[in-house]
Amino acid sequence: MTTQKQIQDLPGWLFMAVLAGICSQASLIVEIGGKHPVEASVIAILLGLLLRSNSWIPEFGKAGIKSSEKLLIIGIVLMGASMDMNLILSQGLSLLAIIVGTMLVGYICTYAVSRMFSLSPTISTLLAVGTTICGGTAIAITAPLIGAREEETSYAVATISLWGLLAILLYPELAFQFGASDIAFGIFAGTAIHSTPQVVGAAFVFSEVAGKTATAVKLVRNCFIAPCALIVSAWHHRSVGIAQILKAFPWFLFGFFILSGLRSFGFITQEFGDIFSSIAKFLILIGMVGVGLNTDLSAMKRVGVKPLIVGLIGTVIVAGASLVLIRTLHS
Repeated sequence: MTTQKQIQDLPGWLFMAVLAGICSQASLIVEIGGKHPVEASVIAILLGLLLRSNSWIPEFGKAGIKSSEKLLIIGIVLMGASMDMNLILSQGLSLLAIIVGTMLVGYICTYAVSRMFSLSPTISTLLAVGTTICGGTAIAITAPLIGAREEETSYAVATISLWGLLAILLYPELAFQFGASDIAFGIFAGTAIHSTPQVVGAAFVFSEVAGKTATAVKLVRNCFIAPCALIVSAWHHRSVGIAQILKAFPWFLFGFFILSGLRSFGFITQEFGDIFSSIAKFLILIGMVGVGLNTDLSAMKRVGVKPLIVGLIGTVIVAGASLVLIRTLHS
C-alpha cells in the first residue's frame, strides 16, 4: 500500500522538483557582494502561489503535491549530516552568550508581540523561529511540527525574507556610518540577520573579514535549529494528553541528531556532509514549492498586514538585543 502511494505521489514530486530547480537558478540572478541574498524558498512559494491561484496545477501532480511534506521531512533529517556540534564547543563563552542571548530575547519578544497583535499561536511561533534562527529554513522545519497551515507558512517565510532583504541594504551602511569594526559587524550580522544567504551577503558588503566572521557565527547559530524545533514542538503540544504528545512528537528529528552526532564525531566527513546538505536543501526547497502550491491565497489575505508589522518589530528587537550583548560582552 505504501509503495503504491509513493508511486502515485512520484509525478507530483517530479513536477515540484523541476519547479524547485527553476527557483534555485532564479535565486542566482540577484547578487550582492558576490552572494545571492534572494532566497530560492521565497521564489518557490511565490511561484507555487501563482500556479495555484491561476489553477495551473496539472492533474497528474495533485497527489504528490498534497504529500510534499514527506520530502521536507527527509530533507530535515539529511540536514543533520552537515551540522557539526563541535562548532558550538569551539566558540568562546562570550560569543555563545551573544548568540544564545540574542535568540532567546528575539524569540520571546517576537512571540509576545505576535500574540499582542492577536495572531494565532502557530503563525506567532513561525515568525519567532524565523526571526530568531534561520529565516525560511527554520520556518520550514518548524511548520509541520506544530501543524501550521500552508498560508501561515507562506506568509511567515515571505515576511521574514522581506525584512531580511531590507537588513542587507541598511545594516552595512549604518555600520560604516558608526565606524563599526569588521569583527563586531560580523558578529552582529551573524546574530541579527535572519537567513544564511542574507547574513553572508550583508557581511561581505561590509568587508571580507566581516563576511568570514558572520559566516562562522551563523553556522553556530544554525546548529540550534533542531533543538529549538524540538522544544517548540513540545511546548506547542503541552496542553494535550500523553498519547497526543507521543503522536505529535517529531520522532524524525532523532534521525537529524544521529546524523549530526556522526558528523560531529568524524564518521561523516566534511565532503559527504556538504553533499548531504545540498540534497537536504533541495528537498526542503521542493517542500517550499509544495507549500506555495497548497496555499489558498484568499486565506493569506484574511491574515492581513499584522504579520508584516510583527516581522519588522521582531527584526528591530533582534538587532537591538545583538547590539547590546556585543557591546556588553565582546571586547
